[in-house]
Amino acid sequence: MTIDIRFETPSSAKEAAILLASAPGKARVLAGGTDLMVQMRSGRLEPGLIVDIKGIDEIVSVRQEEGGWRVGAAVACMDLLKHKAFAETFPGVIDGANWIGSIQVRSRASMGGNLCNASPAADSVPAMMSVGAIASIEGPNGRREIPVEQMPQGPGKTALAPGELLVSLFFPTPAARSSSAYMRFTPRTEMDIAVVGAGVSLTLDAKGVCIEARVCLGAVAATAISVPEAAQALIGTTLDEAALEKMAAAARAAAKPINDKRGTVVFRTKLAGVMARRTALKALKRAQENN
Repeated sequence: MTIDIRFETPSSAKEAAILLASAPGKARVLAGGTDLMVQMRSGRLEPGLIVDIKGIDEIVSVRQEEGGWRVGAAVACMDLLKHKAFAETFPGVIDGANWIGSIQVRSRASMGGNLCNASPAADSVPAMMSVGAIASIEGPNGRREIPVEQMPQGPGKTALAPGELLVSLFFPTPAARSSSAYMRFTPRTEMDIAVVGAGVSLTLDAKGVCIEARVCLGAVAATAISVPEAAQALIGTTLDEAALEKMAAAARAAAKPINDKRGTVVFRTKLAGVMARRTALKALKRAQENN
């Protein structure tokens, strides 16, 4: 069976949005293609239009701006991993990007694509949420911005309206004595999907007391989730045992996982607390080293 597919290579995000909005049938954006190509080869998806965005400068670049860093939606994970200044500023985001597939996959895949694929177990999403990343979206009615945590709406579903595409991700510059971390649990060390993932960011005062925190979990609900109760348990403490246990209990309470071949509800609920605790300690060590 032959499928006719129109292929376009716009030179700007605005042009890409116009193409997507005017498509009579299914239209898809091509960045790294690590999800799109698999879906097409398996027959799950038959788009009538593919819009290749790799030729749009702002979508494939990493730039430091006033107040933070902007990463194009199609920047390959390996390119980001090699960006020393960004990696030193956002180690938790790098942790998440480093878990996406194999080296070969990371050479093509992007965090923008990972976000738009909208898997509840996506590794980069809790990591980005924990540092307050903001998604910049282009559409027929112009550009808008939303927190990354508002992008996933359910498995395979995003906040993107028809004709919209993700252009870039903005990462606000962290305060002094801040750091972040992402950790996950998988049956295998590589090439696997997270059973539970946790992203944590911390800011300490001069005495080592936590004054700001964010705790986010992946693979324990229909989307990655932020757990403000877990973050609040850490604020005002030095992350002592009592604070860590309170945070872990909040993580367990927030988890609403499903039973599947990778883990039971009971196991994943308990693991949510374990991974949140481990990740918080990793972020703490990094923040202390930033003093």
